[in-house]
Amino acid sequence: MTKYIFCTGGVVSSLGKGVAAASIGRILKSRGLSVTVQKLDPYLNVDPGTMSPYEHGEVFVLEDGAETDLDLGAYERFIDENLSRASNLTSGQVYQEVINRERRGDYLGKTIQVIPHVTNQIKARITEVARHSQADIVIVEVGGTVGDIESLPFLEALRQMRKDAGRNNTFYIHVTLLPHLQATNELKTKPTQHSVRELRGIGIQPDMIMCRADLPVGKDLRDKIALFCDVEREAVIPLTTADTIYEVPLTLEEEGVADFICRQLNIACRAPDLSEWRRMVEHIKKPKAHTVTIGIVGKYVELEDAYISVYEALHHAATQQDCEVNIEWIPSENLERMRQIERLERVDGIVVPGGFGERGIEGKIVAAKFARTRQVPYLGLCLGMQVMVIELARDVFESDSPNSTEFNPTTPYPVIDLMADQRDIASLGGTMRLGSYPCHLRDGSIAAQAYQVKVVHERHRHRFEFKNEFRDVLSAAGLLFSGLSPDERLVEIAELKDHPFMLGSQFHPEFKSRPTRPHPLFAAFFKAARERSQTANQPSLMPVLETQATAP
Repeated sequence: MTKYIFCTGGVVSSLGKGVAAASIGRILKSRGLSVTVQKLDPYLNVDPGTMSPYEHGEVFVLEDGAETDLDLGAYERFIDENLSRASNLTSGQVYQEVINRERRGDYLGKTIQVIPHVTNQIKARITEVARHSQADIVIVEVGGTVGDIESLPFLEALRQMRKDAGRNNTFYIHVTLLPHLQATNELKTKPTQHSVRELRGIGIQPDMIMCRADLPVGKDLRDKIALFCDVEREAVIPLTTADTIYEVPLTLEEEGVADFICRQLNIACRAPDLSEWRRMVEHIKKPKAHTVTIGIVGKYVELEDAYISVYEALHHAATQQDCEVNIEWIPSENLERMRQIERLERVDGIVVPGGFGERGIEGKIVAAKFARTRQVPYLGLCLGMQVMVIELARDVFESDSPNSTEFNPTTPYPVIDLMADQRDIASLGGTMRLGSYPCHLRDGSIAAQAYQVKVVHERHRHRFEFKNEFRDVLSAAGLLFSGLSPDERLVEIAELKDHPFMLGSQFHPEFKSRPTRPHPLFAAFFKAARERSQTANQPSLMPVLETQATAP
């Protein structure tokens, strides 16, 4: 029978429950167990797809096209498994399904209530993950903190799961904060005690408490928490801030977390094999002889979580190539106002990630022009590919008119246009081209050399595409369409000839990068940036600045 591990949070949010849940998955998988992870989000949105990145950070897209919480990206990177849309459940999805059933008459005239109808729907979605994945263990993380009103139906459902699945098949972990008081230089356990008391008032007694702290958690503190929170001494686990999040599984392994869980759940498993993960962490932490500076030119750089998968993918590539990576976060709005352009002078490579809306677009085009004219390695992701095409078209047509119809519906040169199957769609949620699609690579291209295969499958999230009527004129200008859909109708990858590395993908390769297996496009881009960083006597920025026109 499937075993369930439930992770809740207390005291404050953003403690790292997602990393803790993913790390538990990693150490259990190292014992030969099959593991999957689910995130329960209490907000009423059906999914985060229509939410601003400033509200929610990155929207992580799964193979099946589900737009999900960014924590699912952490889950996939740690356990190295592709998850499904069943792995992200929101209050919006729950209430939508309950109301739809009521409208159909499925409840046979009964009064619809949070208990049992809403909680039953939550439990059904939790067990659906188990059936869909056939995993030995399902790890379920609840967003927010204990005490949040919107979380109560989820916590009640988790309480009932112990009765439904059985005590030997359920395990509750509570992640809390041990705040540090600088005046007395001590960690305080009282917030944790109150958080656990709140959880016990709901009817859940944690089997394990993980204590987030910025300082070492001593034996006396662990004993005190065990006594006052009624958990076993070895089930009080310190989670001290680590040098890298990928060190957390090793910390949990050293604390005996997996062994304790397996004993409590009566799981027989083999000895752990974390050798590859341990080598990777050691490689991350060891001093590097060379540092490569990458500029991420984006619209939401004030909130780095908006580009968390891009950030991680760059670090994966850097670790593989025995380098440090220094990220320069460059707001595209500043570039379009001709501010901070000198920051582009300091980078060895430029990444322009995805996004929506007109704000900051001209700044991204400035970055693309800088990369093209200065021979700086460039990687464009989704919108980043589109602005690369727009910038080249402006040079070819000697006009500022080429554009995307997303930003200028009346442009005479619509090099980027709305996809044909998107024209009659009015609803925004979940209606884009989403999920994994095949891409055929052109022999001899940079993309083909990076992947070393002829066909790849990558994840998409977009409404606009390259307009095919401009293929010939831009091809003559040096643009190579190195990745196409199987019917050759959609341009998936474009790259510039006679350039060290200027490539854009209509898909999001960052979603498939793994710490032990960097994505091929990020690896190839980083290699080009590293080679540039080793080249001295680069020319002055001033000739490029003199040719730049200010944005309208």
